[in-house]
Amino acid sequence: MKETDRNALVALPVVILIGLGLAWAGSQGGASAFGLPIFALSVALAFLIQWLAFIPAYMLQTEKFFDLVGSLTYITVTAMAVLLSPAVDGRSLLLLALVVIWAGRLGTYLFRRVQKAGKDARFDDIKPSFLRFLNTWTLQGLWVSFTLAAALAAITTTTRRELGWFALAGFLVWLFGFSMEAVADLQKSHFRADPANKGRFIQTGLWAWSRHPNYFGEIVLWIGVAIIALPVLRGWQWVALISPVFVALLITRISGVPMLEERADEKWGGQEDYEAYKESTPVLIPKPWLSSSD
Repeated sequence: MKETDRNALVALPVVILIGLGLAWAGSQGGASAFGLPIFALSVALAFLIQWLAFIPAYMLQTEKFFDLVGSLTYITVTAMAVLLSPAVDGRSLLLLALVVIWAGRLGTYLFRRVQKAGKDARFDDIKPSFLRFLNTWTLQGLWVSFTLAAALAAITTTTRRELGWFALAGFLVWLFGFSMEAVADLQKSHFRADPANKGRFIQTGLWAWSRHPNYFGEIVLWIGVAIIALPVLRGWQWVALISPVFVALLITRISGVPMLEERADEKWGGQEDYEAYKESTPVLIPKPWLSSSD
């Protein structure tokens, strides 16, 4: 067995155990259905969907619907939590709407992008390995669970409060982050669609303020979700606030910024305009008063 497969074999139960820990913590003080905590059922569903989708993905050796399945999982899990909760309030419906809007837009965007590109190069070395590919799908189940943790805790909790200033503030923060992510993705799509930009990197629009404005927007919108959930969290449910922290760490330390920065350095490293852009433009947090031309 290859070392990468051995590592995947070790990581798989660890990922599942972490998911079980999250399911237990988030279920404290939450409502139940069919004799089981709804929060735990939601986490279980997030993993189950990934494992079911893995079967045809491995058989067909394709990653083309990986991101689409992830987005549909966000929507399905959140909708199920709302439907099973015995007391659905305005906060639950607001959180459901925000998750559906975000996941629907991002999932459609990512699916179209991989369809146009023909593949996702990140999976080239992973797909042939049963264990590594399975572990990737399992990690997506954990990713969904952690990201949704605050929303799921607020939806399934037995503590209910009227929508107030926290909900308004959280919604405005979410709206800002969502707009930032959506506009950045749109600008990049238009840039890539122009044949004159083939082989070039984007440094205009929001990308003149940040090298990864879309990721900044994603982190901000999940902070907004956590703010909306904050007033109804109790006891172990506070663990759910790991949601925006998890998103930030994942993006800035693991699968987001580091991978794209490395890829960009391989493509354009040493070019004068790229090095100037990299030196003058923040990695993540936008600075509108700066641009690569300063």
